[in-house]
Amino acid sequence: MIYLDYNSTAPVRPEAIDAVTDALISQGNASSVHALGRQARARIEAARAKVAALAGCLPRSVTFLSGGVEANALAIESAVLAGFGRLIISATEHVSVLETARLSGVPVMMWPVDGDGLADLTWLENTLAQGPRALVCLMLANNETGVIQPVAKVSALVRAAEGWLHVDAVQAAGKITIGFSALGADTLSLSAHKIGGPQGVGALVAGPRATLTRRIHGGAQEGGRRSGTENGPGIAGFGAAADAALRDLTKVQAQSVWRDAFAVRAVTIGAVILGGDAPRLAQTLCLALPGYSADVQVMAMDLAQIMVSAGSAC
Repeated sequence: MIYLDYNSTAPVRPEAIDAVTDALISQGNASSVHALGRQARARIEAARAKVAALAGCLPRSVTFLSGGVEANALAIESAVLAGFGRLIISATEHVSVLETARLSGVPVMMWPVDGDGLADLTWLENTLAQGPRALVCLMLANNETGVIQPVAKVSALVRAAEGWLHVDAVQAAGKITIGFSALGADTLSLSAHKIGGPQGVGALVAGPRATLTRRIHGGAQEGGRRSGTENGPGIAGFGAAADAALRDLTKVQAQSVWRDAFAVRAVTIGAVILGGDAPRLAQTLCLALPGYSADVQVMAMDLAQIMVSAGSAC
């Protein structure tokens, strides 16, 4: 079997398995003040520091959640409650961003992209100059095409208009250097299982300009930003995966050679490479083969023991 579906979920790293196992066999609630509780808290805070290192932010900026979908939702809902009167959503955002925006109760504007999937900066600048302050959502790297967006340039436009920039970095983490401060984002979402951590755990990074509003109530966990006993084993695995992903960044870049060699061969039989003229993640290739539906291609590959996806796993 050849597994090429890492953007859907990556195989769990050995380091993450060890960290999850260690946390599972340990006792204690991280909110308890006795010795075992303090040990559980120490594991969570150690993981927070590792995730922060991957994102290029301070540990106190990291809030652990159930995954990237919840992180996107918390950012959007917090911005709406903070008084941002409209949402500007790029046309290639993940469905969790699109659906949360549509259910937010405030006007939503779809932000066009060019033929390679790159966001139109001129359109954004003109649109920001009209109407109330906006929450702008732009993913760092697309989960289907791998196209990398010019987030830092977008941030300059959003800040000049006193807006809030939310960046979905779920696919970018572990593939390129993120640098939260350099990007200029106000909030940024991450997910453990895209970098070799366990499923069901993620994080939202929030900068000083962002005010998060708790949406799940019942306790003061995560600095009061997300109630409920933390997923200690999952968070421990997330931290271990983040540490390993940061270590292996250079290895990922080498995969562009495989990607490009595959693309050349695919084009010779009539395939069209999507986003081929834009900056892309080194390990992501998106193609269309005219005359064959995506489902047929995926099934044919599956019968040949090759695992791929057609579109987002969500």
